[in-house]
Amino acid sequence: MKAKTLKPTKVNVITLGCSKNTFDSEVLMAQLKANDIAVEHESASGDHNVVVINTCGFIENAKQESIDMILNYANAKDQGLVEKVYVTGCLSQRYAPELKDGIPQVDAWFGTRDLPRLLKTLKADYKHELVGERLLTTPVHYAYFKISEGCDRKCSFCAIPLMRGNHISTPIEALVKNAKHLAANGTKELILIAQDLTYYGLDIYKKRNLHELLAQLSDVEGIDWIRLHYAFPSGFPMEVLDVMKERNNICNYLDMPLQHGSTNMLKRMRRGITQEKTEALVDTIRQKVPGIGIRTTLIAGFPGETEADHADNLRWIERMRFDRLGAFTYSHEEDTHAHTMEDDVPADIKQQRATEIMELQGGISFDLNQQKVGKTFRVLVDKAEGGFYYARTEHDSPEVDNDVLIPTSAGHLRIGDFAEVRITEAREHELSAMPV
Repeated sequence: MKAKTLKPTKVNVITLGCSKNTFDSEVLMAQLKANDIAVEHESASGDHNVVVINTCGFIENAKQESIDMILNYANAKDQGLVEKVYVTGCLSQRYAPELKDGIPQVDAWFGTRDLPRLLKTLKADYKHELVGERLLTTPVHYAYFKISEGCDRKCSFCAIPLMRGNHISTPIEALVKNAKHLAANGTKELILIAQDLTYYGLDIYKKRNLHELLAQLSDVEGIDWIRLHYAFPSGFPMEVLDVMKERNNICNYLDMPLQHGSTNMLKRMRRGITQEKTEALVDTIRQKVPGIGIRTTLIAGFPGETEADHADNLRWIERMRFDRLGAFTYSHEEDTHAHTMEDDVPADIKQQRATEIMELQGGISFDLNQQKVGKTFRVLVDKAEGGFYYARTEHDSPEVDNDVLIPTSAGHLRIGDFAEVRITEAREHELSAMPV
């Protein structure tokens, strides 16, 4: 075994799960850097002596991925390759008591709101003057922008309130200050995230106040795109659509997880909405903001889902023709209301239904993309790789939506800049284009 050294602390931060975790890791890294502690994100160099694993505990697959990562670094510690292993995030918040005995190599476990305690353990001071500052792990031209923490919804399938706590909005003035700081450092796109974006402001302003936040963020010089993720459909604040239509730098894009199209399933999921009300909401959104791109996610195989419910869901998807759609299989999570129900849809049927949803959506996505051929779009260039620039339209969020591929041979484009391109070819989840 390699002997322990007195070399300076160098931290490697590993992030698993969603963009909220990415944001939290970036905040942690900024605090460490301000304390003159060397820190990298998912470094492959192997010269770090401390590892912080920011875990996900949302569904079974995510939990297993997090556990596997912890075990990997527990083994590295046994081999003397690292000296300290710390675990934070959602899995740690929810399961630390059960995991502690089984993985004794972990030096300490921290919850989702334990940043000051984690910093203290790393011999760093929590610097209040840095609130809102982050060490970006994304390309500098876009940043995830968390506007609130936690969730007050009671969806029957969801364990997030158990891991993230109640909804807490960040005040508008603090968010505007953070946006200005990002813009001054080259960020052009803010991707607004929260457990529930449309609940924003109810706790501190006693009203849904997302529209006012958007208006003030839109005024920040240097911010060219503002993108909305994770909008809850029930109680959707319509004023948001007015601001979106008025402001050129608010993307005509909305990520609104709807979870199912069957009223029967929506009721069992405790979503507070019906199929008819969902359709009316989507119709209104499309009427008020013509050309908007709507992304949604759906759950396949929720307890009690019958073949008739699934067929109803497929017909609804066909009618709705969402621009973007993802589906995942139901995960039976303890301490949720749905855990009191029988998990009665076999795993292979869950997977089959999710596959059928994605195959149907694949055809819809292909048809919608074909309509873009020959048209001109403004795109943001994310990277250059394999002879192509990878870019996105305002209807595309990083990692989850379409890429627009532009040959590097067609001319020089700068990463992080906008370009005008004409679509030359369209596939299911990818577009080809040439600069105009």
